[in-house]
Amino acid sequence: MIKTLALALAASAFAATAMAAGAPAAPKDGVLATPSGATVYTFDKDAAGSGKSSCNGQCAQNWPPVAAQASDAASGDWSIVTRDDGSKQWAYKGSPLYTYAKDAKPGDTTGDNRGNVWHVVKG
Repeated sequence: MIKTLALALAASAFAATAMAAGAPAAPKDGVLATPSGATVYTFDKDAAGSGKSSCNGQCAQNWPPVAAQASDAASGDWSIVTRDDGSKQWAYKGSPLYTYAKDAKPGDTTGDNRGNVWHVVKG
């Protein structure tokens, strides 16, 4: 029991550190999630490392981009891409990140493998 508690505390400390370092998401239950608990996804039609998102318009309404603020800075595996509308979006290992509008509550992963092109980011 003490070992389990220690592991849980260590995992929580790791997640808090990841968030504190400016990362827009941290591992939670095996996937990356935003600070509000929304599961983070990637889109196969995005070319990793291109600095561009392929999900705009109606797509972005269904799959909201994980927004980056002007004051945010890229670091390590985290980068920022500029969307077609000029807004900024976080990317992980070069892949732009999204949430799914139909995920009803924190921890939902209903968008995973949607259309065989949307995938949760493993954390």
